[in-house]
Amino acid sequence: MKIALNNIANSDELPVPPSLIRSLKAGFDAISNHIGLILFPVLLDLFLWFGPRLHLETLIRSTFVQAFSLPELQTADMADMLQAGRDLWLQVAGRFNLFTTLRSYPIGVFSLMAGISPVDSPMGKPMVWDLASAGIVLIVAILLSLVGLAAGAFYFSSVSQAALNGKVNWPDTLRRWPWTFGQVLLLAILWLALALAISIPFSCMFSLMMLGGVGLGRLSLLLLGGLLVWMLLPLVFSGHGIFIVGQKMWPSLRSGVRLTRLTLPSTGLFMLVALLISQGLDTLWRAPGETSWLTVVGVAGHAFVTTALLAASFVYYQDANRWVQQMFEHMNAAQQERI
Repeated sequence: MKIALNNIANSDELPVPPSLIRSLKAGFDAISNHIGLILFPVLLDLFLWFGPRLHLETLIRSTFVQAFSLPELQTADMADMLQAGRDLWLQVAGRFNLFTTLRSYPIGVFSLMAGISPVDSPMGKPMVWDLASAGIVLIVAILLSLVGLAAGAFYFSSVSQAALNGKVNWPDTLRRWPWTFGQVLLLAILWLALALAISIPFSCMFSLMMLGGVGLGRLSLLLLGGLLVWMLLPLVFSGHGIFIVGQKMWPSLRSGVRLTRLTLPSTGLFMLVALLISQGLDTLWRAPGETSWLTVVGVAGHAFVTTALLAASFVYYQDANRWVQQMFEHMNAAQQERI
């Protein structure tokens, strides 16, 4: 299919390909006209900033206490290694907040604070709840992820309507919400399975390459990271068909992968520009610090930009899908003329 598309690339009758600038402009205009949609990420960020924390320090301490008690780990080298590991994990646990799992993937409400995991706020340190049971942690993480996916399904549906229809039909969005959430849940399970299937061999390869030295380990990390991006890039539009045309999970996944592969240069450029805009501005939004009220401006700015980029992705997806269909129509027409 790609060869056929390239063979007619010089035709003067070809439809206009999807425009990066038009998609971005349409996305930002849509959210400017429906500014209330940024409340989804704003409310999530305010909760993660000022709300209670779910910490795992007690669970981590008890885990290492049990590890220190094992006879086979009583050697001096193993004790030093365990001590260093415990200090590192406790440092991570001091900032980790299990409520950040409300920022679910691949469909979810965007969040600035999920990447920061603040331990303080302008109003002082918030309440902390410490979870000591691994079973409870697992159950809570699953429940929070389900809530995040449900909120993300509603958020994506609303933004897609604002971007493509110029208005949000709230009654229709609520009516379709349970079905949309079901498809999003299936997509999340598939993403999780793919992540596990990819991470296991990748981690083994990385461990073997690290044995070759620090330099080889860094090079292998770059190579494996690039390979991972190349493998996951076709999945960036895997859920768009659910919200735009009401496809089920599997047809939406196949349509997204097919569209990405047929429009890889322009789609890759769109994703690169969106990533640079989002991550570049995130540095600015985080600058005031978690104890400064100026971060409220960052929360609002992050919410607007990320929601606008999401709207732009829906516009780009629709334009790219229309362009691919028109290209195939031209191909079929050209073949019929030759016959």
